[in-house]
Amino acid sequence: MYGISTYALYDRPLTEALDRIAALTGYVEVMDDGLHFIESAEPLLSHDLRYTIHAPSRSVNIASTLEPIRRASVEVITDCFSIAAEVNADVVIHPGYFAWEADRERARRQFGRSLDELSAAAEERSIRYAVENMAWEFFLLQTPDELPLPGDVGFVLDVGHANIRKCLPAFLDHPIAHVHLHDNDGSADTHSPVGTGTIDFAAVMEAVRRDGVDPVIEVKGIEGAIESMKRLEELYG
Repeated sequence: MYGISTYALYDRPLTEALDRIAALTGYVEVMDDGLHFIESAEPLLSHDLRYTIHAPSRSVNIASTLEPIRRASVEVITDCFSIAAEVNADVVIHPGYFAWEADRERARRQFGRSLDELSAAAEERSIRYAVENMAWEFFLLQTPDELPLPGDVGFVLDVGHANIRKCLPAFLDHPIAHVHLHDNDGSADTHSPVGTGTIDFAAVMEAVRRDGVDPVIEVKGIEGAIESMKRLEELYG
């Protein structure tokens, strides 16, 4: 089954986004940010859908070298875990970032500390979470040499981000817990429809089948998401 991220309708209210995506697939990833920020499970429980939740990422930093910000970021994501537990959803998180190159190693330590705390929170709530690879300067987890993650923390492959960093084939060698599908030409994170850029989706789908994951289409615009789903189903079933 292919899921669709509410990112495709990020400028519309969450209930409207869920209604529109539910007409296309039974699997939705909720972008828990902006208009789609979830304060309770009610909007999700009102739809008969399978969910994953992309935890808030625009205003949090679990690798912050400023301890109050790191702690608050963990708290925000833990709140997301609690809602995820109510709807039986896995959670996707971002790894965080550092402001100065000199802070890289300290940020890595803070990231590890946050993962320890988040893993305990996830176990307490009986949910699973995984961390997504990034493409932007100063973010952690941009390349495969930062894998594996500690303990039972899963890896979310964002194929568009990996394509920008020129390391998608190497990422495909690692076990994948979750995957985001979108395309680009390798120069910018455009979240374009599948098949309109330079990504080798045949190799991606081979890894998807290997690890038994259901991909989420994370494309700008609902028409692009529909186009991507049709192309994927025609080519890969």
